Amino acid sequence: MSSDWNTLWPVFTASVGQTLWMVAVTMLCGGVLGLLLGVLLYTTRRGGLLPNAPLHTALNLVVNLVRPIPFIVFITAVGPLTLKVVGTTIGTAAATFPLVLAATFGISRIVEQNLVTIDPGVIEAARAMGAGPLRIITTLLVPEALGPLILGYTFVFVSVVDATAIAGAVGGGGLGNFAIAYGYQRFDWVVTWTAVLALVLLVQLAQFLGNRLARRALRS
Repeated sequence: MSSDWNTLWPVFTASVGQTLWMVAVTMLCGGVLGLLLGVLLYTTRRGGLLPNAPLHTALNLVVNLVRPIPFIVFITAVGPLTLKVVGTTIGTAAATFPLVLAATFGISRIVEQNLVTIDPGVIEAARAMGAGPLRIITTLLVPEALGPLILGYTFVFVSVVDATAIAGAVGGGGLGNFAIAYGYQRFDWVVTWTAVLALVLLVQLAQFLGNRLARRALRS
């Protein structure tokens, strides 16, 4: 069957906008929360800047419990919480909330793993010079791991784009919903592959920018 793009084009552009909105909000909110949680995981571990075994164990347990859950299951599992916070479980805003939660826990582990690679001797030298934990975190730890962190965030960006497509399958809107509702369910493969191409281009652009920024950070 031929695609009626006079009708589909406004829907397609709206779907692109919904996907971009979900990704942007998720990367902003989940990125900040994940960074804070990752730093907390790193600093509260044994021998860290702020060692706290009970807190570290609790945070580590929560992250380990959430991260392995497939997003299609996670978005339905947190439905009651989404309903309380957002007021609905259907739509772009309702899909963005679990996206932020999932990204937060995923990013936190990436942040922690990158901070662990920093030479402990550098941290000890900073402490010997009288630098406090907050100053060490903001002026040493994060800047030192900036290049790998950018690559890690780029990886998460790709995963979030993938998750937005999954969210479309459960009424989240975006390109995933467009591909399913206007392509797959109508056996219109042109529409389906148009959505796929848009997702691929978005991912490729993000990967290119992420790699470029990471190279700059590593050279500085």
